[in-house]
Amino acid sequence: MGTAERFRAAVETRDLAALDELFTEDVRLYSPVKFTPFEGRRMVLGLFGVLLRTFEDFRYIGEFDGAAETSTDGEEAPSEILLFRAAVNGMQIHGIDLLQFDGTGRVKEFTVMVRPQSAVHALGEAVLAGLVADGLVPEPADR
Repeated sequence: MGTAERFRAAVETRDLAALDELFTEDVRLYSPVKFTPFEGRRMVLGLFGVLLRTFEDFRYIGEFDGAAETSTDGEEAPSEILLFRAAVNGMQIHGIDLLQFDGTGRVKEFTVMVRPQSAVHALGEAVLAGLVADGLVPEPADR
């Protein structure tokens, strides 16, 4: 079973321990709700802990594989896109997870794209609340 299949199984069973071994130490996750990436395995796993609690009825519905240039180093890397559907606070989300792999098959870059914009907003609020609750980011000053 390849990394993408193991990743998909770990997400579908909400198994954070299984996700841990799939990421490089310096993995970057590009999110639709934050301009700069989440960096490093600890932060990305923390984010996944929040996401797995936040998404309702999460399911992958398709996949594509190929290769694409990464944002991290600009080099082409083996890549896989997983299409998903989910809900946040009852709002339906359509999205894709773009996984890009290093030479050992571990995920070095991860990009999430979701639609519609109202769902991006709802997801951003829910994720921020979860990250603050888990002590991964400080409470925003404007709250």
